[in-house]
Amino acid sequence: MLRHIGRRRNFRHNIKLAALLCLIAGFVNIAGLLAFAVLTTNVTGHAAYFAESLAAGDFRLVRIIGLWMFLFLLGAFTSSIIIGRIGRNQVFAYTVPILIEIIILILNAVYGSHYDGSTRMQEVFAGSLLFAMGLQNSLVSMVSGSVVRTTHLTGIFTDLGIDLAAATHTTPEQKRGLQQRITLRLVIIFFFLAGAVAGGYLYPMLEHRIFFVPAGLLFITMFYDISRVRLKRVIRQIRYLMAA
Repeated sequence: MLRHIGRRRNFRHNIKLAALLCLIAGFVNIAGLLAFAVLTTNVTGHAAYFAESLAAGDFRLVRIIGLWMFLFLLGAFTSSIIIGRIGRNQVFAYTVPILIEIIILILNAVYGSHYDGSTRMQEVFAGSLLFAMGLQNSLVSMVSGSVVRTTHLTGIFTDLGIDLAAATHTTPEQKRGLQQRITLRLVIIFFFLAGAVAGGYLYPMLEHRIFFVPAGLLFITMFYDISRVRLKRVIRQIRYLMAA
């Protein structure tokens, strides 16, 4: 689901990508909220708090929220620069940002027990998750050609409303593409909410260790993609030897 890009990418690949990474984003969002009292998958709400704090003259809070927004941006920038340097057409280019995200989630799982509710600790833990979600959002956008977004739902609900309205007067030629877009939007919404519900259910039992769950899912995804590529190479080599 990660290694197919450009013309090699199809609707099924985007559905798989949306389902898994939206599940992870919803999971991290609720886990970050329950563990550190901060929404960690987008900056829309933070922008409102930033403006409110600025208007109230609370520059300490302005600095904290500004840092979180910057870290999300930095995560998106880092993911894009890594993929750009390695090469978008390279098979394993997308595994590096995922590996960084896995490490961040594991560190939150391991050291989350040290969280004491202080502002400094909240900055560190919540900021690291915002950076990780920036990484993921940029990665998914580049893989899918800006078709899939996994860390927030505002734009998805807007696009779904537009597509549903278009469905009332679509032509037969446009119907298939429109149905696929609607299906993709619904998959994104469903799995983001499913991840949030699952995270909310598991947090009381796992507490900070809950971040091992999305880290494990990402590791399985990365291993699956790498192993599929290597298996195909082995099969091609065997066929070549047999034909020689």
